[in-house]
Amino acid sequence: MTSPESLPDATDCQRVGPLERGLAVLRVLCAPDADRLRHSDLVRATGLARSTVDRVVATLERLDLVRVDGREVSIAPRLMEVSGAYLRACGIPAALGPLTERLADELDESVSVAVPDGEDGVRFVLQTRRRRTMAVSFRIGDLLPAGRCAPGALFAAPWSEEQWAGDDQLIEPGLIAVALPVRGRAGRTVCAVSVVSHTSRHTLQSLKEAVLPRLREVRTELEAALAAPRTEAAPAAAVDLTLAVKREVGPGFLQSLARGLAVLVALGGDRGEGMTLSGLAEATGLARATVRRSLLTLEQLGQVACEGRQFRLAPRVLELGCARLSELTLPEIAGPHLTALVGRVHESASLVVLDGTDIRYVARVPTVRIMSVSITVGTRFPAYATSMGRVLLAGLAPGERPELPDVLPALTRHTVTSPQELDSIVDRVAADGFALVDEELEEGLRSLAVPVRDARGRVVAALNVAQHAGRGTAEEARNALLPALREAAELIEADLRALRSY
Repeated sequence: MTSPESLPDATDCQRVGPLERGLAVLRVLCAPDADRLRHSDLVRATGLARSTVDRVVATLERLDLVRVDGREVSIAPRLMEVSGAYLRACGIPAALGPLTERLADELDESVSVAVPDGEDGVRFVLQTRRRRTMAVSFRIGDLLPAGRCAPGALFAAPWSEEQWAGDDQLIEPGLIAVALPVRGRAGRTVCAVSVVSHTSRHTLQSLKEAVLPRLREVRTELEAALAAPRTEAAPAAAVDLTLAVKREVGPGFLQSLARGLAVLVALGGDRGEGMTLSGLAEATGLARATVRRSLLTLEQLGQVACEGRQFRLAPRVLELGCARLSELTLPEIAGPHLTALVGRVHESASLVVLDGTDIRYVARVPTVRIMSVSITVGTRFPAYATSMGRVLLAGLAPGERPELPDVLPALTRHTVTSPQELDSIVDRVAADGFALVDEELEEGLRSLAVPVRDARGRVVAALNVAQHAGRGTAEEARNALLPALREAAELIEADLRALRSY
């Protein structure tokens, strides 16, 4: 008799068709050679009807997992909440990340951690790179053939204390690696840690001699970190929100696709023991029968593994955009939101970071006017005289703020030149959450800025809108622009949280 918590054998009537078709579209969008695809491209690649592709894309867009720009579709950063669920559930990045960082510093080589994906594949789940002209380009989530990389040989053989594997230019000419198996709680190999180098620095034999003894020394620490109790909280009970969206949007919204993806995300709450059907029903707010059908479909697609009454995510979930999304830079993340902000307020928008006592522009979307502000990416200005600089200074603890001269250079007749007065202004900016600078950097230029925070709550950038000071008063500019500016910053922050959700 089948356990109520286990899955029966698959039948067509039990599997969730919209979920299968939605994942098929996502896999095409996440392919290594895909970037922006048209609906017609998705039809050809998946073999699905155009109407089906249209509904899948509309549903994924509503879930903020893809972006639609005219006729083109691309994956969005929040898709990482789905693919990153495996990284959260397996716990390897959180447990081993600090140790591999230390190891890479000690050995002055790149260090990676990989897990098996079926019998023929290996996926990377952690990567610590050394910055060199010839650098390792593996990404988190990348799939390699097991027979052509060092970790693959380790997963195919029983674990032993002396076991190790080498990769002598099997993947790519010049690339060499030494790998060691790492055991999990059950005593079996769950991952492999590799030290990766180049033939310009080592032969395979010299790399082995240089790193293998240290790898064996640190393996005990790695295994202890994996075996340590997980401290994250259990998933909270949820409410199914898809019904309300379905009522609002209508037949164009594929509710069963949204629910299946919610099950995938909820499995990211696995704290190392797997999750039961009842636990997933509580974590998603879905009926047990709905969760069961989603799990059956996901298991058939290789996204979920069932062990008795426990369900776990499989490494194949990483194919849903992890490799590409994990490499996104801050300017790439912010770019679409800057474009939308400019379209909303009809003023130029920029993203800057603090570089010493200056700000440096890393992304910018200008507006088209007869009189406009001409600034390019890479431009630097003194932080003290800009709204963005004051926001970034406000994000630092008082002792972390850079030292300034006794008298600050006056760039215009309005520039604040007293460091003491600037400190008071920066303190007020920290309390208000925004900064407005009127003609202090340049006559006629007004700028309003807000902070952008990363997943840890640290201010990592400032977002601003600039306009000519002749377009109304400073108070009018603040009232008109601040809500849109804050909303854009919140959207960037949401993407940053999604990308670092593991």
